[in-house]
Order: sequence, then structure tokens, then C-alpha cells
Amino acid sequence: MTRQIQDVYIVAATRTPVAKRRGAFKNVRPDDMLAHVLSAVVKQVPAFDLNEIGDVVVGCAMPEAEQGMNVARIGTLLAGFPNTVPAITINRFCSSGVNAVADAAMKIMIGECDIAIGAGTESMTVMPQMMGNKVSINPVAFASTDENRAIAFGMGLTAEKVAQKYGVSRDDQDAFAVASHQKACAAIAAGKFKDEITPYLVREHLPDFKSGAIKVVERLFENDEGPRPDSSLEGLAKLKTVFAARGSVTAGNSSQMSDGAGAVLLMSEAAVKRTGAKPIARFRGFSVAGVPPEIMGIGPIAAIPKVLKHAGAAQGDVDWWELNEAFAAQALAVIRDLGIDPGKVNPLGGAIALGHPLGATGAIRVATLMSAMKRGEAKLGMVTMCIGTGMGAAGLFEAV
Repeated sequence: MTRQIQDVYIVAATRTPVAKRRGAFKNVRPDDMLAHVLSAVVKQVPAFDLNEIGDVVVGCAMPEAEQGMNVARIGTLLAGFPNTVPAITINRFCSSGVNAVADAAMKIMIGECDIAIGAGTESMTVMPQMMGNKVSINPVAFASTDENRAIAFGMGLTAEKVAQKYGVSRDDQDAFAVASHQKACAAIAAGKFKDEITPYLVREHLPDFKSGAIKVVERLFENDEGPRPDSSLEGLAKLKTVFAARGSVTAGNSSQMSDGAGAVLLMSEAAVKRTGAKPIARFRGFSVAGVPPEIMGIGPIAAIPKVLKHAGAAQGDVDWWELNEAFAAQALAVIRDLGIDPGKVNPLGGAIALGHPLGATGAIRVATLMSAMKRGEAKLGMVTMCIGTGMGAAGLFEAV
């Protein structure tokens, strides 16, 4: 039987606030963060039979330890979903979250199911280092050829190479970083993130040294932890480079290591009508593309035209860009090379201010875009990012 390609709609999206590494979520498990957003996202639409969910696809860039063992399935069970709801964890590094949304959409598109969830979770706190618990790079990566060595390049070094190749100065990077913090702080003050964030009640068991007992301390975590209202060009100029002695990339103009989760609920047109859900946007397409590993930050330059071509859309029609700020250097290189209007890029700030919980970021940024569309501030939006080892990803969404 031939399956008919059908439209896919985003009907709900939510996320946790994003915490700094070892910050508000330092004692919160990533599977609990995932369960939190999964439970919250299905509550945003009229009651429907959860058994109808055909799959839950969850992105995680370091699926091991507390976020291992198919964290997607663990999260659905912790969220109280029926045993009948399947789940899978996927990993495409920094694009894992938006890739999960796209995979869920494509299951609906080909008629495999009518309802699916794309999500992401990541705790960089639980990882002892950026590359996980056990780093074991293939020895070929340390061979004599530049192509092989590039596999093992650290992300910061690739940003330095992008800055050199595309002529992105230290001053430009620092100015971009300050702007990210300013936009994020203004968005928080204006309550722009309220609709997309499901606050998390952080419950910690701490020793009371006076009584010798264990006390339970609770705090409602409601706002992103990373944005700094005191960020300034003068302050950033004092920071030393961390990846190259005579480089330009610093901790201040790079994304923050973070913890967080996000979830997106998608439905076919038939499911929308059956459940009474109100669509926010239509999924228009998703593409990934490869680029040289040593300049992995330019990945969106290859992925964006690809998805626009497949969707039959024009770059000039995109009025809201969620361009993940892995580094200011690569974000500026992408903006300049493609000729994107900077005023339409990350209107509420990006990962330099808001944080980058790796595999969760894509789903989180989709939630931000959906919130903007509900406010009528965006008609056609793009979520795009570079990916370690040399790739780029781009997802296109249209408000309805």
C-alpha cells in the first residue's frame, strides 16, 4: 500500500529553564528533566489518549551514564506515559534536539503515526568533561594528514580556524556576545520566555550540620540562568583566549555549558481535527550537510540552502532565525556568508547568553520559535546550528 505524504503540525512546545553547568540543575538528573517536559507538553493540548503517540524521539549528545540506557524510554516511563508508547534516543551532537523534532515529523509525514514527540535532554553537569566519561578517539585521527587530524580538533580550535578563514575579529566576536546577553536580558525582563518555559521545582536533600538531620530544600527555577546584565565590551576584552595563544576565541564569546530539556508535540491534520488541538506551525523541512571538520562552525552555510531548496522557500522570506551561537566567530561567519539580516537573528539572544545544553538545544530553540509564532512575531522561522566533526543542520517552520 502506498502511503500518502501528509502535512505535519506543531501543536505544543515547552522547555525547562536552562541552567549553567553545576548551577540550578546540578543535582537534577537529565532523565527527570526529560520527564518534566514530556509530561508538560502533552498537557498543553486538549486531553487525548496518550496511547496514540506513535513514537517519542529524544536527542542527547552524550547518551551515557545518567542520560544513557535509552534515556528517551526512561523519560517516557518517568513521565507516566503508557507502556505502549515507544521511544528512541538519537545523537547528532549539537543538532540532536532539532533532529529529533524532524524525525518525529517525518514519521507522521509518511503515515507511520499521527502523533509523535521530538525532544532533547542534556546535563553537561553529569559529564566529567566535554567529551564524556571515557574519551577514546580513533588513533587514525592523530595521523599525519590534516584531514585525519581534523577529526580530533577541539570545538574551540575549529572556531579559531573559522575566525581566521572568514576574517572575524576579536572585537566583532565580543560585540556579538554582548548583544546576545543584552537581548536575552531584555527578553526575560519583558516576559518573552514565560509561555515556553515550564518551571522546574528543584528539590535538594542537604545536611543540616546543627541538627545532624537531612533537610529538604525546594526552589522553583523559572528563568534561564546564563544571561548577564553586566556583560560589556570592556569586561570581555579582559578575558584571555582559551584555545590558541594568539587567537580570538574566549569563554566570553563562546556558548555556555548548560543543563536543560525541551519537548515538541507534533500531529497530522487528522489528529489535529480529532483532538481539537490548535496548530502553531507547520513543519516545512529539515536538512543536514557536511563540511570540513576543521571548520565545522560553517555547517549552516551548507544546510540552510539545502532545506530552503527542498521546501521551495526563499531565504529572504525567513523572518526569524534561531542560529545556535556555538561561538560568535562561527555565527558571524554564517550570517555574513549567507547575507542574513542580523536583525532577524536570535532576537531574544542565543547560546552565548542563554546556554547550550548540547543535544537539548535544538528542541529548546524550536520552543522559542513556536512561542514567537504564537505572539505573531514570526511567520517563517529557521532553527539551525553547526555540528561537531563537520556538519550543519537546519529546520524550517511556518506559522499557521
